[in-house]
Amino acid sequence: MLRLTLRNIFARKVRLLMSGLAIVLGVAFLSGVLVFSNGLSSTFDSIIYGSTPDGAVRAQDTEEFDGGISGQTDQVLDPGVVADLSALPEVARADGDVVGFGMSLLASDGTLVGGTGAPTLAFNYHDGPNMAGEEALVLTKGAWPTGTDQIVLDEAAAKAGDYRVGDDVKLLAPFGTLERTSKLVGIAEFNGGGTAGATLLIFSTEAAQQLFVAGKDVYNRISLTAADGVTQEQLADAADKVVPQGFEAVTGDQVAEESQDAVGSFLGVINTFLLVFAIIAVIVGGFIIVNTFSILVAQRSRELALLRALGAGRGQVTRSVLLEAFVLAVVSSTMGIGFGLLLARGLAGVFRSVGLDIASDALDLTSRTVITSYVVGVGMTMLAAYLPARRGGKAAPVAAMRADSTVERASLRRRTLVGCVFLVVGAGFAVNGVLGAPGSDAAWIGVGAVIWILTVAAISSVVGKPVLVVCRSLFARLFGAAGRLAGENALRDPRRTGATASALMIGLALVSTIGVLAASLNKSIDDVVDEQFTADLLVQSTNFLPFSTEVGDRIAEVDGVGVMSRQQFANAQFRGKSIYLTGNDDNFDDIYDLKVVDGRQDVSGAEAFVTEDFAKDNEIAVGDALDLGFQGGKKLTPKVVGVVEDTEVAGAVNIPIDQLAKAGVLRQDTTVSIAFTPGADASTVRDAVDDAAKSAPIVGVFDKEGFADEIRGQVNQLLYMIYGLLTLAIVIAVIGIINTLGLSVIERTREIGLLRAIGMSRTKLRRMITLESITIAVLGAVLGMVLGLTIGVLLQHSLSEELSSLGLPLGQLVVFLVIAVVVGVLAAVVPAIRASRLNVLDAISTE
Repeated sequence: MLRLTLRNIFARKVRLLMSGLAIVLGVAFLSGVLVFSNGLSSTFDSIIYGSTPDGAVRAQDTEEFDGGISGQTDQVLDPGVVADLSALPEVARADGDVVGFGMSLLASDGTLVGGTGAPTLAFNYHDGPNMAGEEALVLTKGAWPTGTDQIVLDEAAAKAGDYRVGDDVKLLAPFGTLERTSKLVGIAEFNGGGTAGATLLIFSTEAAQQLFVAGKDVYNRISLTAADGVTQEQLADAADKVVPQGFEAVTGDQVAEESQDAVGSFLGVINTFLLVFAIIAVIVGGFIIVNTFSILVAQRSRELALLRALGAGRGQVTRSVLLEAFVLAVVSSTMGIGFGLLLARGLAGVFRSVGLDIASDALDLTSRTVITSYVVGVGMTMLAAYLPARRGGKAAPVAAMRADSTVERASLRRRTLVGCVFLVVGAGFAVNGVLGAPGSDAAWIGVGAVIWILTVAAISSVVGKPVLVVCRSLFARLFGAAGRLAGENALRDPRRTGATASALMIGLALVSTIGVLAASLNKSIDDVVDEQFTADLLVQSTNFLPFSTEVGDRIAEVDGVGVMSRQQFANAQFRGKSIYLTGNDDNFDDIYDLKVVDGRQDVSGAEAFVTEDFAKDNEIAVGDALDLGFQGGKKLTPKVVGVVEDTEVAGAVNIPIDQLAKAGVLRQDTTVSIAFTPGADASTVRDAVDDAAKSAPIVGVFDKEGFADEIRGQVNQLLYMIYGLLTLAIVIAVIGIINTLGLSVIERTREIGLLRAIGMSRTKLRRMITLESITIAVLGAVLGMVLGLTIGVLLQHSLSEELSSLGLPLGQLVVFLVIAVVVGVLAAVVPAIRASRLNVLDAISTE
């Protein structure tokens, strides 16, 4: 029996090849995601542990990997503290660090390098070791900086900026004079390899002090190296006794753990995002496997009956089919794992293009990845093949051996009734989400959506029948007999047609759902910008980081700029949670008139206004004091004087901008809003503001329409990435249609021969197969788009606070339908050609 099974496998190589492709693609995407995720984590782990010392002294309430979003503070340590720490017996050495944020690198042609992906890290150089006793930085070319006019870059930054050792490097400073230059004297990277896309700007200590601490001989952090035999905990405890108030000593492990947590939340989003699409690809592939083995078992019913008649038991027949599936799964999964490694490198290239560089040597297969890929690939295939195999084992020997026997199909009534029950269950979950049941509304709707998609896939032969009937009628009118036969072929076995269309349906349901959410987000952006952004122009950093006030000073001198308001974002601690607050200047009220719920909008001194959601979430009312904590233990306790409706032009907590200086936050701008003088020519003033800001390419100047376009552009980038990933599911669905049609041609060999014998031309025969394929694709598209629209509208309702307006991508839906027709045409090419080339006499004589 084993030899017979293996012979059958090799006898049907072409038939199983297409099914194997579905497994290969699904496993390839899964293994590729796992390799990529592991490489991503390994890259950051190498950098974190390769650059972290045994211990550190830092300002209290400092967050690792803050990236400078909250701004630079004035918390500093003088050289005396470094000397005191160096004198401790537990300390082998103490090195003063000067770390700055908001520095930007310009290319030799004046364009911005980086700034949209990984952060730009600027700091001073010293040769202090990491916790492994090795240098934290590795010089690969040139020398370390020693003068105030020297700089070291990483290799990627130097290449992107078109700089070589000896060149003058253009910089934008976060404080004081905006434009700076330094001579490139070396190239370096983190110990552990690479920079993960970050741009490294390494200065001498004196140069970093001039840039970030107003030229004072002070530091904002100290790296500690433990003496021999001293643990990190002992090192931190000893250092904590001599550091000044407002600072703390922490272990290197704590710093590394905080960095991993900060990076981990970001990496977790990427990994989960990609893993979801891998699961989708595997599920879609599963539908293809079920359909393929169902057809193969049906076609081999006579062969299986002969085995039964010769003494093979039901179990043996079932096991023989499962063995075929097992061999197919192992071979396909092996190929998928190999392709997955290539896919991981491709993903790394895509992310590298947006500023996230992954070390190439970290992209390698691990035992966990290999085992997981085999378990999923083999398990999915065996599960998908079980029911067809069991059905094959139940074949009645005598009845199935009749030459004119056809496979009896059970009634669809029970399946339809069960499907209806599940549709109602899914609707129940969705209704809970709409009505606001406990928990996440989107999660309730998501569960209902999954139930709907899987249920419709199972009963697509019933719910999709009207679509098949319409296609038959339409094709009959347009293409005559070939069109009618194509429609009849699709209706002949609705189970097979529905199962084939289900794979495409899943892909297009997801695409349509994303399309509705994206259209709603874009419409919400347009509405919010039109309603809330009352400024004529908005100036802000392209990466939302603060920038030098010199930019605003230049803009203020432009003729036609009437009122200019500056805002600065900062990080604070409130009730044990980290929040972002906004400092507004005195002109804020002259540009923005917010909808006040209680109290007033204008603030001065130790006052604040908050948004309605923040007030509700924290049970805050007008008259309450906010206890806000900042780095170094500094406090602000502004009194709430107003509550406003939620808005995008103000933070959850808003205080006068001069109060941030009392909290130790160094003065920078995050946003500059401009109102023109009455009668000023908008175009002329816009051009003048552009000229004033052009020396700082880190910032952009936007009018209402431009600002909305900028945000939509970022949304569309993500949308295109999602569509690109979902394309894999559609490709697998196309393979399923090709597979089904190819097997259908084999199954209908004699029928095709008779059609040719009575006069059907090869052209009409190819047309019939093509129209049948289009029918299947249109069925999948219609079911998918109807489901996607329904799910998308419900999700928009549940996310109405973020997606305030509903948008329907009608143009995209038409495009999706056209794509489905194209998919149908392409999927039919090979089966149609094969059918038209059949020898008429040989086909008629086929049993």
